[in-house]
Amino acid sequence: MNSTAQPIPFGRSMLGEHRHVCAFFNSAAEEYDTLVPFICDGINCGQRAYHVLPDRHRQDHLQRLRNAGIDVEEVMKTRQLEVVLPQETYLKTGRFDKDAMLVLIEEALKAGTALGFPLTRMIAHAETAVDDWKSGIDWIEYEMRLNSVLPNYDDPVICTFDVNLLTAPHAVDILRTHPMVIIGGVLVENSFFTRPQDFIREVQSRTGPSRSYMG
Repeated sequence: MNSTAQPIPFGRSMLGEHRHVCAFFNSAAEEYDTLVPFICDGINCGQRAYHVLPDRHRQDHLQRLRNAGIDVEEVMKTRQLEVVLPQETYLKTGRFDKDAMLVLIEEALKAGTALGFPLTRMIAHAETAVDDWKSGIDWIEYEMRLNSVLPNYDDPVICTFDVNLLTAPHAVDILRTHPMVIIGGVLVENSFFTRPQDFIREVQSRTGPSRSYMG
């Protein structure tokens, strides 16, 4: 992160140097209580909002933003708000591809700059890429490698998870790939974060070269 970048209010705290966050939520109400102020703050500051979520949640998502006072149609027209589907991002090739996804993340952040926005606040319903745990090792490696990419940008990337869809071992592995975490609506520094090279070696030793990832 650029040392001159301003901290960002989020989750009753401030996002500073580390801006790769996993956010665990038990319900939509808990999720939007935390995310809506963060989204509104960014849009009111002239920043871009880039959201990835399943099609079944799209209309509810947009209505919640309208209810918060955002002129959804206007900000979508100017591309200040972009809402895209997993099929256009995580699952663009029909399955999760960690290398393609790393490229896509960088392209999305660079696009914000090209469009003239000072910052992009990215929020992704990441559990949509975790439906197929056969590719889970690729997902964990992607999240770890993202920690080497994002320090080149000031843009925050928030990976949201519905904890009701995760097993405990999977949740722990996800937790260990993010330097910051939202739990109970509160942003905290993640003491469980593991250095990428160490965790990748651990996961690979756990799975073996010919076996699927197992949390």
